[in-house]
Amino acid sequence: MKKFAVNLLASCAAFAMLAVFSSCNKNKNKKELSGGLTIEQGTLKIGMEVGYPPFEYFDADGTTPIGFDVQLGAEIARRLGLKVEYVDTAWDGIFAGLDTNRYDIIISAMTITADRLANYNFSKAYIGNAQSIIVHKDSDKGITTPSDLEGLKVGFQAETTSDFYMRNLRERTGLNFEGAGYDKVMNAYDDLKFKRIDAVCSDSLVAVKYLTEDNSEFKKVWEGVAEEFFGVCISKKNPELLEKVNKAMDDMIADGTLSKIYMNIFGGDLLYTIKDSPYNK
Repeated sequence: MKKFAVNLLASCAAFAMLAVFSSCNKNKNKKELSGGLTIEQGTLKIGMEVGYPPFEYFDADGTTPIGFDVQLGAEIARRLGLKVEYVDTAWDGIFAGLDTNRYDIIISAMTITADRLANYNFSKAYIGNAQSIIVHKDSDKGITTPSDLEGLKVGFQAETTSDFYMRNLRERTGLNFEGAGYDKVMNAYDDLKFKRIDAVCSDSLVAVKYLTEDNSEFKKVWEGVAEEFFGVCISKKNPELLEKVNKAMDDMIADGTLSKIYMNIFGGDLLYTIKDSPYNK
């Protein structure tokens, strides 16, 4: 596993960052949280699965993490007076990394759920999301709703809300489809591009990245109701950090910074997606 440290160098409007590579230190994995706000004094370590565009992925250089969550994390760290370091982590081990103090928080397009809230604290929601069905632009399968996936092969990132949605769909309706779970969502889209699968179920905000690329090979045929909300995941052992992260996010909403990040990544202000969030009351 690799870590990627990024030092914020300019104002929040510019979001200029310098990526610095550092190797994993197994001893740090076992380091107990001290009495301070963060594991390492002066640094906010953020766990994320860097392979989930447009939220977190590598720039063309293959080493610099970029995306919505990267910019959000950098701005939170700046407002807390801390440097920021991103820790690239496989999705299936992302909670274990928080439990063993490899990083202070998780910002990784993580949906707030009741099961997760039972074990971890979450910040207020920073964006709302819905599930969507994406097909190849030349698809002749007649897919317009999830019920049309009968007998087809559907890809999704394993152990995400897209996976959970498809499982629930099967249980509720008895729909018979072949589910293909991937370690990274980009691999599912790669297989769809070459027609090795018939459709992809993914977050609608992730689908935007693939639908708007030049010469895109994809089209969206269905989008569900926006009822998922992403938040910053924090250990229950660190309520002070939760309070400070929420304060930073409130300030970012009030002064327009969060809207600027939306515009920078999605080309529009998505503040409305959290307007009715039950986590922002």
